[in-house]
Order: sequence, then structure tokens, then C-alpha cells
Amino acid sequence: MKPRRQRMLAVGLTVAGIALATALTLQAFKENMMFFVEISEIEKGNYPEDRNFRVGGLVVEGSVRREIGELELSFDLTDYENQLTVNYSGVLPDLFREGQGIIAHGRLGDNGIFMADEVLAKHDENYMPPEVAESLAGHAAAQEAVLNSEQQGQ
Repeated sequence: MKPRRQRMLAVGLTVAGIALATALTLQAFKENMMFFVEISEIEKGNYPEDRNFRVGGLVVEGSVRREIGELELSFDLTDYENQLTVNYSGVLPDLFREGQGIIAHGRLGDNGIFMADEVLAKHDENYMPPEVAESLAGHAAAQEAVLNSEQQGQ
């Protein structure tokens, strides 16, 4: 084989190897990517059905239901517009409580209940996950606009 042909073969194999490594890396990122979906979007049916995703909101006051001595519990999340029931089996973070912002990882079951495999709570009293803060702020502003228009109409 001539040196020119050897160089071309080496370049071709290098390019093919880089392309294969890039494709495998992108596939790994795609499989491990976790989408954040708002509760209102879930109500509209806009959520990934074939993969896990994150949902966040405020834990509704009085909605935490747990049998004494059991790890399974359920609670409701709200974005001020809609509510979503979440089932979780495991130890909750120490900072989990009603009225607090949380993020749950999991997927929506056939019955419309979110089956969480992980629950994350905010770190301190002043912190809220950015996705949850944006979602709640948007829905709170929409509710305020509706109330203002109703008051002006009276």
C-alpha cells in the first residue's frame, strides 16, 4: 500500500472513530436528560410519556397522607393553578414540609398520579429551585391579572 493511501485510510478511520464517539456521547446525554414540566402542562397532556421527568411546585397544606410506620406517602403539589398528586416511597428530605417548594423526579402513571422515585427539597428558607420559582411566579401573575380584571368589571 502506498504511503498516500495509508494516510488517507488513517484519516478516514480517525474521522469515523470521532463520529462514532460523538454519536454515542449524544445518545448518552439524550437518555440521561431530565426535563422539567410544569403541573399545568401535565394537565394539558404535554409531558414525555416514555421517560422520567421532573415536576415541581408547592406542597399543598394538609395534603400529606402517610400511614404510621410506612415509607409510602402521597401529597399534592400545586402551581397555584392546578394540582398534581404525587406518590413516593422512601425517606423524605429533612426540609420537606407542607407549603414548601419541592421537585420530584419520576413519571406519570396511567391513573394520572405522579410516581416519584426521588424528592428534592429546597436548601434553606430563602432558596427555591429556579424552575419552581419561575413556574409559580408565572401562574401567580396570571391569577392576579384575572382577579384585577374581575375587580375592574364590578
